Amino acid sequence: MTVLDRARTAAPNRPAAPDGQRVRQRAGGLGVLLALVATVVWSGSFVATRDMAGTVPPVQAVFWRWIIALLAVAPFAAREAWRQRELIRRHLGFLTVASLFGVTLYNTLVHQAGLTTSAANMGMIMAASPVIMALWSRLGGERLGARRTFGLLLAAFGVLLLVGDGSLSPDFAAGDLWMLAAALSFASYSVLLRRKPAELGGPAFLLTTFVLGALMLAPAYAVSLGVQGGFELSARTAGPLLYVGVFSSAVAFFAWNKAISLIGAARAGVVYYLQPVCVAVLGFLLLGERTGPAELLCMALILGGVTLGARR
Repeated sequence: MTVLDRARTAAPNRPAAPDGQRVRQRAGGLGVLLALVATVVWSGSFVATRDMAGTVPPVQAVFWRWIIALLAVAPFAAREAWRQRELIRRHLGFLTVASLFGVTLYNTLVHQAGLTTSAANMGMIMAASPVIMALWSRLGGERLGARRTFGLLLAAFGVLLLVGDGSLSPDFAAGDLWMLAAALSFASYSVLLRRKPAELGGPAFLLTTFVLGALMLAPAYAVSLGVQGGFELSARTAGPLLYVGVFSSAVAFFAWNKAISLIGAARAGVVYYLQPVCVAVLGFLLLGERTGPAELLCMALILGGVTLGARR
C-alpha cells in the first residue's frame, strides 16, 4: 500500500460542503418571485381603490381594509406575536414608525388619490418610489454614481410630465399630488424595513404593524363617520374591500417584506417597476381606462430611468 493509499484510508469520510452559491441563487429566485406576486397584487389594489372612489370615503375604506387584514393574518400570526411580545415591546418605537408610513399614511393617501386620478397614473407615479429610496440611501452616505443619478433624474422628469399632464407647469391634479405623497411614504417604509429586527418573525411583524396602523386610523375613522356618514355595504363595496384587505394587505405585504429580506430593497424595487404596466392593463380591462401616447411616453421615461437608477 502506498503512502497516498494509507492516507486515503486513514482520512475520515467528510460530508460534502453545502453549495452556498446554489442556496443563494434559490433564495434570490424566491425573492424575485415574491416581489412579483406583491407587485401584481398591488396593481390590482389600485384598480380596486379607483373602483371604490365615490362610494366609500377614503379613511373608512382604509380602516376596514386593515380590520379585514387583521382577521386574515391573526390565525397565522397571533401565537408567534404572543411568544415574541417582549421583543415587540422593546422595538415598539420602530414598529410604530413603520406602521405610520406603511399602513396608516400610505394607504390613506392612495385611497384619497383614487378620488381624482386614474388607476394608470397611480401606478406610474408609484413606480417612481425607488427614486425616493435611492435619495434616502444617498442621504445615508451611499454614493449613487453618474449613471444612477441620470436614471433617477430621468424618472423624476417622467413623473413631472405625468402629473403636469404633459407639461412642466406647476398646475398639478390633486390626485397626482396625493400619489406623490403616497410614493414618499411607501419608499420610507421600504427603507425602514432594513432596520427590522432579524429575530422578529414576519407574521408577528405584520400583525403588530396592522394593529398599530389600525389604532392610529381609529380617530380619523370616527371623525369621518361623524362628518361624512357611513357607506352602504353591497357587492360593489364588499368585493374591493375584501380584495384590498386580504390580498393587497395580508398576502402582498408578507410577500414584499419577505422579498426585501431575501434580495434587498433595491432588487425588489426593480421588480416593482412592472407595476405601471400591470395597472394600465388592468385599468383598461376592468375600468375601461385608456392610456394615450403622452402617458406611454411618461411610462417609458419612468421605467427607463428607474432601470438605470437600479444598476450599480
